[in-house]
Amino acid sequence: MSAKGTVWPSERKTESDRLTGLEVTQLTHYKAHSHHLYFTENGWYDGEQRLLMISDRGNSTNLYSLHVESGLITQLTDYKDVDKLDACLLPDGSSAFVKIGRRLIRLDLNSLEEKLCYEAPEGYHLGNANATADGRFVITCVQEDLSHRIRLDLGNGYVGHRELMEAAPHSMIVRIDAQAGGGEKIYEENQFITHINTSPKEPWLMTFCHEGPWHLVDHRIWGLDLRTGGVWKIRERLESSEKVGHEFFYPDGVTIGYHGFRANGTNFFGSIRYDNTGVEETEFGFDTWHGYADGLGQVVVDGKGAVKTLSLWRKIDGVYDGPRILCELRC
Repeated sequence: MSAKGTVWPSERKTESDRLTGLEVTQLTHYKAHSHHLYFTENGWYDGEQRLLMISDRGNSTNLYSLHVESGLITQLTDYKDVDKLDACLLPDGSSAFVKIGRRLIRLDLNSLEEKLCYEAPEGYHLGNANATADGRFVITCVQEDLSHRIRLDLGNGYVGHRELMEAAPHSMIVRIDAQAGGGEKIYEENQFITHINTSPKEPWLMTFCHEGPWHLVDHRIWGLDLRTGGVWKIRERLESSEKVGHEFFYPDGVTIGYHGFRANGTNFFGSIRYDNTGVEETEFGFDTWHGYADGLGQVVVDGKGAVKTLSLWRKIDGVYDGPRILCELRC
């Protein structure tokens, strides 16, 4: 009997943060990994009442829907013996696209019916996926599988990361019809391509990256025009060994946020339009790893290394003021 549609009771737990006293709500409490979608992928749907999440319950990884107000958790898929999956959401919240191995499966979020929409070629890995702003297409990338030549364990310590970059695997960016399925090659090159990121407002605009150690890769952030297939560099490196990455779109769909490290190790947070205009960068004296900006002058950043907090930067009179600690993070 399928476990699809099974509703798990609320696991919500609210406490005061021990550093700031702010109220923090823990949404899951099952003794296994539970996590949201890839950090550039929106998981909110149903009027932002529900959040897609991935969890390892029952000794297999599946997709779930969390009703944030009630805390109830609905199981959406019933895969057996799966230890890794990812997903993306159509902008109207009608369907999710679930990535399992080399397959991308459309899941109707009302009926829970599934349909295979794309399968990467034999000998290739399937990367992350994003829907275009108009919901017509899903964009993904595939990379040549070189695990027979290079010892790889990118999910645990980036083993083989530099070696794979230097091997320059054949990679393709593929456009998939969200309803009919199938795959159309939009762009290809011999580079380690990852981090597909479509604009939330402009259906023709997306970014991707050349993956590898940030200070060694030829260039990190690239733009791609889905109408023409044209590509261009975004935010050129300003000095040798500078590191820039973890790029994401602001809600306006044309501004791209990122963070980085100067050659001397100084941290900075930045933003730039897709056409390389409107650059703003703010230096700060602690280590961060990911950021999110709401386009209204607020930026939330996590920490790494000795920094174990979630912090807020707020723009006041044109200058970012902060950081203000929101809560302890420890991850």
